[in-house]
Amino acid sequence: MRPTLLVVGDANPDLVLRGDVLPRWGQAEQLLDGADLVLGGSAAITACGTAKLGVATRITAAVGDDMYGGYVREALAGSGVDVTGLRTVAAPTGLSVILSATDRTIFTLTGAIGALTAGDIGLDGVAHVHVASYFLQPRLAAGLADTFARARSAGVTTSLDTNWDPAGRWAGVRDVLAYTDVFLPNAAELAAVTGIGTACAAAAVLVAGGTTVVLKEGAAGARAWWPGGSCAAPGLAVDVVDTTGAGDSFNAGFLAGWLAGAPVPRCVLMAAAAGSLSTRDAGGTAAQPCPPELAAALP
Repeated sequence: MRPTLLVVGDANPDLVLRGDVLPRWGQAEQLLDGADLVLGGSAAITACGTAKLGVATRITAAVGDDMYGGYVREALAGSGVDVTGLRTVAAPTGLSVILSATDRTIFTLTGAIGALTAGDIGLDGVAHVHVASYFLQPRLAAGLADTFARARSAGVTTSLDTNWDPAGRWAGVRDVLAYTDVFLPNAAELAAVTGIGTACAAAAVLVAGGTTVVLKEGAAGARAWWPGGSCAAPGLAVDVVDTTGAGDSFNAGFLAGWLAGAPVPRCVLMAAAAGSLSTRDAGGTAAQPCPPELAAALP
């Protein structure tokens, strides 16, 4: 039987708007190069990525009883994700509007995203739990350290991708990281969580507590530190269409390697390649690689 990955967190549509434009007031109309409604949410994109890479993947998330909720459910199931843990709640499905140009800006309605609690995380039959978008889910965050401690006692490994904290407080994460096997931040998130601006020094603090830190560095690839070692992996040269969700596809590549028992350096190579390949189309899931494609991209 294949090990089962449980992905927990946000699942919502993304409306991705592409063009060389900036928001401005005064009813000034600007023209876009493209607009795509795609599956979004860090957890949902990661879950699709691992499922496409052959990992038995189940998602725990919440959507509303509306057309967006139906869209999310159908898109996840269509990618091979087990949606039996996708709850329907009395709140609108979350939604993000993303303006993607040389950089990105994101506007998010959390809606149903915040309905999850730590009690919704079931560990039966699960080999690994990955939690995404910690700061969009305060009810889940409140009990997550205890849940990760319970997972560790049960022999279930864990990973965390906090994403950005809209409130700028970064509260509670260090308590969770004390029981987290793999932390998957970018440089700004790592600095904010630790209060240390240098990546190596920031990672060292967390590694001392037993956590493997896998740092996303965009087109440059990735670096990782773990008890007893460190490594780096390059990104791939691709024709970039949209970077939305690239970090979540990065997560998927790493987790596929992790659950296959690959050593950390190989997992990091898989992560950097999967993240790079995902940028070839609009949205986070359309260009996610299948196993042969990812294998062909690796050294």
